[in-house]
Amino acid sequence: MDAKRRLIQFTALLVAGTATSTFAQSGEHSFAEAFFVSRRNDGSLELLGSAVTWLLLVMSMGGIGLIVHLSLANRRPTVLPDELVKNIRSNIKKKRFQNAIDIASRDDSYLGRILVAAFREAKFGFPAMMRALEQTADELATKRLRRIELLNVLGQVSPMIGLFGTVYGMILAFGAIVASGGSADPVALAGGIGTALTTTFWGLVVAIPALAGYAVIRNKIDELTVEATIEAEEILNSFRPRARTRESTQTGDKTTTEKPVQTVEAV
Repeated sequence: MDAKRRLIQFTALLVAGTATSTFAQSGEHSFAEAFFVSRRNDGSLELLGSAVTWLLLVMSMGGIGLIVHLSLANRRPTVLPDELVKNIRSNIKKKRFQNAIDIASRDDSYLGRILVAAFREAKFGFPAMMRALEQTADELATKRLRRIELLNVLGQVSPMIGLFGTVYGMILAFGAIVASGGSADPVALAGGIGTALTTTFWGLVVAIPALAGYAVIRNKIDELTVEATIEAEEILNSFRPRARTRESTQTGDKTTTEKPVQTVEAV
């Protein structure tokens, strides 16, 4: 959370510095200033158009920070740590089952949490372990996907906010035409048209990275969680009861019995 907060603060300072340097120019209004504020025909500040622009600027900063934060939170080491898999498999191979359970319980990754949930059901048998693993895997994967939905909402809402500014800017432009009796000077139309185009621009600036980031991160989560679940199922197969045959001393018939390879203690 601290890293996310610092990133957002840095982005805000960067944008604020850019805007300040733009506004600091004396005399004339620069072309770059049109991307940050909207002005009326007389050069005064247009409050609503500027408010929409700065709202989209804030949403842009938040979207970039959110993309970075979610990308870091859904990396492979946080979902499927290779070191964890290696340690657990090594302990299972050496028949140190309790050590493998302890290693999983100390890890806060997606894989570690679904393994711990399965180990807690060990006293109820192998089928209960598999059910617990699948249920926990679904819950944790859904929770991760729910977190990135904010990016989807951001990408869907920001063009609508930009469209609101576009409609408002066109209303200003047509108002200038009406006020001039139908023969408005192009300079009189510039304020409304500028507001319309600027808000549309920032709406797209927010939406495109947000939707692209949402798609990429969602696919990454799907890929890693499925891979981690398969890996966990393979690890649990080491605890699957194996079928063994024994000779009947009376009839000579072979009977099949199920005996667990190892009794797993509940975590």
